[in-house]
Amino acid sequence: MTHADPVPPDDSYLRSLVEATADAVAAAEPLSSPHTGADEATRAEVTAAIERSSPDLVALSQDLHAHPEEGFAEHRSVRALADLLRRHGHEATIGVGGLDTALRVSTPQREGPHIAVLAEYDALPGLGHACGHNVICTTAAGGFLGAATIAERLGGRVSLIGTPAEEGGGGKEILARAGVFDDVDAVIMLHPFSHDIALHPFLGRRQLEMVFHGVGAHASAQPFMGRNALDAAVSAYQGVSALRQQLPQSDRVHGVFTDGGARPNVIPARAALLFYLRSQTPETLRDLAARMTSIAEGAAAMTGCGVELIWDAQPAYLPIRFNTALAGRWSVNQVITGRKPLPPGIVPESLTGSTDLGNLSYRMPALHPMLAVSGPTVALHTKEFAAAAGSETGDAGVRDGALGLALTAADYLADAELRQAVHDEFEAAGGALDVPSFFA
Repeated sequence: MTHADPVPPDDSYLRSLVEATADAVAAAEPLSSPHTGADEATRAEVTAAIERSSPDLVALSQDLHAHPEEGFAEHRSVRALADLLRRHGHEATIGVGGLDTALRVSTPQREGPHIAVLAEYDALPGLGHACGHNVICTTAAGGFLGAATIAERLGGRVSLIGTPAEEGGGGKEILARAGVFDDVDAVIMLHPFSHDIALHPFLGRRQLEMVFHGVGAHASAQPFMGRNALDAAVSAYQGVSALRQQLPQSDRVHGVFTDGGARPNVIPARAALLFYLRSQTPETLRDLAARMTSIAEGAAAMTGCGVELIWDAQPAYLPIRFNTALAGRWSVNQVITGRKPLPPGIVPESLTGSTDLGNLSYRMPALHPMLAVSGPTVALHTKEFAAAAGSETGDAGVRDGALGLALTAADYLADAELRQAVHDEFEAAGGALDVPSFFA
């Protein structure tokens, strides 16, 4: 007798988590800021600019949502973004940093502070904008347009940088290595989510392909002449399963078999696994990588196979380093829209993933708050979240998020004490990291 249907997971833990989170959210106070930011006249000018551009921003968000494109292939999306900027008086350059779908536009060159707003516009295979990058792109465009109206008067500069292929491609790291961020002092962006959160951790992530090389043989006539690469891969997978018991709660390891042989009567001469490794700090991610290496080498030795470890076919992602000074101003600038950006620790920090913004956050101060566009039980990378990103709540997020980014950029340019606090916090956390060589 065959049972084709899987056993449904018990959702009691999820339901209790949702209930506890709802109570904590209701009791929490939004993050605050001791800094004054831009003056009221400047804020009014920025707000008016966002109100003028909002219909175009929402229309672009809907257009991107209806025409999703995967990473490094976002040609239509980046052209649509450039067209919007052109209609508002800004000529963008497409194809910067060696990436065809990267974009950059800046206000006139100044000697003062330089803040960049970051746009993402890649979608997920088969799911479209299930991570809400249509909202990320258009809030960034609005943030730039709003801050551009006052940047020169404040003695600073604001840029919009379109960063391709966040979903696994590491576009921000590629652009950083190409020098696109060399003249930038701080970066800001947001991410749509199920809650408004001023500071939410994202894990560092590495990719590891384990390729085991054995000796093929007839599985019945001469099995003793073979060395089974699939046995090595299975041993490695089981070793990783055992490792999970000793991992910190924040760490994640998940993997799949990508090659297990072709026929049962031939001992596989090749087998392969692909893993994602995630951890909360660069140092613990490096340690996790070392433990995975030991498992692979041990599995190869057990079975008489060779093993090839292929790390990070695309750039590794570092976890996000917080900047509470920037996040405080973001929170203030969202409270005026009726939102309540939460401090860290209210929404379970296990509800997270990874982003290449983390790499930039170890090069310069960075802001990456979460913006609610869905209900509290909707997860990223699902068809339900894709629907939310294209809904009226997604459109409201575009308007609110664009205003928040524009005002936060204005605060950074206008308030020297805020800037000092932002950069002091960054230096106190360890300053700039040599990202390309960290895992070498």
